[in-house]
Amino acid sequence: MNIKFLPLSLFIYCLFLTPTGHAASKLELDTKAQAVLQNLYSEQSAARQLGAKAAGILVFPRVIKAGIGIGGEIGEGVLLKGNTTSQYYRVTSLSIGFQLGGQAKSEVIMFMTQESLRQFVQGDGWEAGVDGSIAVIEFGVGREIDTNSIRNEIIAFIFDNKGLMYNLSLEGSKFWKIDKS
Repeated sequence: MNIKFLPLSLFIYCLFLTPTGHAASKLELDTKAQAVLQNLYSEQSAARQLGAKAAGILVFPRVIKAGIGIGGEIGEGVLLKGNTTSQYYRVTSLSIGFQLGGQAKSEVIMFMTQESLRQFVQGDGWEAGVDGSIAVIEFGVGREIDTNSIRNEIIAFIFDNKGLMYNLSLEGSKFWKIDKS
């Protein structure tokens, strides 16, 4: 193995083979999820409007993605119904192809109907793009979102990207219920 790639390879190994090594406590995850959601709402008023209409909101405060040819991502999140934590989840994905780098990001997924939320909650290993079609909303400075034109049942916001990695998508991401007792 080339020594230049050793740190990232080691990082990927730790990312997937020791998931409990970086697992957050319930309190820590709940606190970070609320902070990320409030940050999103303060940056984009349309997100607040959509959040008020959502049947449930899945918040991943930090999702880490890394890869060199083979890559993956992992993060832990909270499913909120109203302002109450309903369940905890882990998101994972594995990919092969042209990729190089690493990044940390936040993801907020809004289930706009009771039916889309029910399908997600009842699913075992729900997969984005397969079990549900997600509209990924991108926004930047000075860019407004027309909430009346959005017709998708599931809406995702990906933001706070730190690092450099090509690919901002949820396709192929798997969501798993986790026990935080």
